Amino acid sequence: MPSNTNKVSRRSVLKGATALGAASAAGGLWPLTASAQGTGLETKAAKLGFIALTDAAPLFVADEKGFFKKHGMTEVEVLKQSSWGATRDNLVLGSKSNGIDGAHILTPMPYLITTGAVTANNVQVPMNILARLNLGGQCISVASEYKDLKVGLDNREFRKALLAKRVKTGKAVNAAMTFPGGTHDMWLRYWMAAGGVDPNRDINTIVVPPPQMVANMKVGSMDTFCVCEPWNLQLIHQKIGYTALTTSELWMNHPEKAFAMRADYVQANPNSTKALLKAIMEAQMYCEEAKNRAEVAEICARRRWISAPLEDIVDRMKGDFDYGTGRTESNSKYQMRYWKDHASYPFQSHDLWFLTENIRWGYLPPNLDTKALIAKVNREDLWRAAAKELGVAAKDIPGSTSRGVEKFFDGKVFDPANPKKYLDSLEIKNIKSA
Repeated sequence: MPSNTNKVSRRSVLKGATALGAASAAGGLWPLTASAQGTGLETKAAKLGFIALTDAAPLFVADEKGFFKKHGMTEVEVLKQSSWGATRDNLVLGSKSNGIDGAHILTPMPYLITTGAVTANNVQVPMNILARLNLGGQCISVASEYKDLKVGLDNREFRKALLAKRVKTGKAVNAAMTFPGGTHDMWLRYWMAAGGVDPNRDINTIVVPPPQMVANMKVGSMDTFCVCEPWNLQLIHQKIGYTALTTSELWMNHPEKAFAMRADYVQANPNSTKALLKAIMEAQMYCEEAKNRAEVAEICARRRWISAPLEDIVDRMKGDFDYGTGRTESNSKYQMRYWKDHASYPFQSHDLWFLTENIRWGYLPPNLDTKALIAKVNREDLWRAAAKELGVAAKDIPGSTSRGVEKFFDGKVFDPANPKKYLDSLEIKNIKSA
C-alpha cells in the first residue's frame, strides 16, 4: 500500500531550508575544494544505493562489466534500496553507521537532504551531485478504467473524469509519485497543472515506492502514477493500465536521476570519487550504444538488480514503445539517454529548475539562495576533471554550466537567468512564505 515513510511537513521543509540559507550566508557548510595528496586512491571502497529502475543501469553495468575495478575501486558495493525514503535515511546514516556513501538518486533529493528539508529533525547532511545518470525515460501511466479516454499530453478530459469520480464517490482520487519534491512528483504536478488540475486541491498526491506501483494500481490505490521502467510496461503487460506519455514529451531530454555522494566522502576521497565517476561514465557510454541495449536490459532484469521479467524491460530499453492504446513508436526520440546529448553532465541550470519547481510547490522557501546552494551541491568541476582524465571527446564536454533556455510542451519557457519570470508565468502553484 502507499508508503507514509516519506511524509514530511511543509513547516519542517521550510525550517530546514531556511536554516541552510542562513548557513550559506555565514560562509557555507563545508569547503568546496579538497586538498588531495597526490593522485593515488584514498580508498578503494564505496557503498552505493540504487532503486530497481532502468535508469540505475550505469551502476549495474559498472559493477557487472568491471568498470569500478578497472579504475581501482575494487571494494564497491551496489546495494538495493526499498524506497527513496530508505535511500535518504541510509545516506543520512553514511557507511560508517551501516548506511551508504552515495546513490542513484532523484536529482532534487541531494538538495532536499542538504537543506534538511526531508530529513528527520531537519538534520542537514551535505551532499554533492557528481553526474547526471540519464535524460528522460520516465512515463506517466493511467489505469485501464480510463482507457476509452486515451489520455495523453492533453489531460483536460481526464481532469473531468477525475473530478466526476471524486464527486460520485466522495473520496479523493489518487495520483502516485515516488518521493515528495522528487522528479516524478515534478513531472506529475507539471502535467496535471498544465491541464488545469491543482495537484494540492483537486487530487490526492501519494507516495508509492517504484516496485510497488503496479500492485497498487491493480488494487485500485491510484488512478495515475509517474515512475521509470520497467513498471510502466509491466502495467500494460498485466492489462492494468496504459502509458499516457513519456516525460520527454513534457520536456525534451529533461534531466532525471543523478549520481550523488555525501560531501564528506567526496572531501576525504577526491581521487576515489573521480575513479567512481570515470567508471560510471564508461558504463553510461556502454549503456548508450544501441548494440548493447539488449544486453543492458538482460543485466537489469537479473535478480540482484531489478528482478523483473526481461520482456518488461527490453523493448523500452531499445527505444520501442507500445503505449497500450494502439500508439506505437520504434526507436523513439523520447527514449532514455545515458550519454548522448550530454546526458551525463550535471548542468547547474537544470538543478536550478528543480529548485524553482520545489519552491513552486511549497517544498522549499521562496527566499532560498539557490545560487549559493547549487554552488555547494553541484560538483560539475569534478565531472569535468574526471572526463578529462578519461579522455572524453571535447564535443561531449559542455562549454557552459547552463544548457540555456528550456521549452516545455505547454509553451512555458524557463530561462536560467530569470527563474522568477518562469515562476510568475505559472498559474497553478503553492508557494509558501519563508
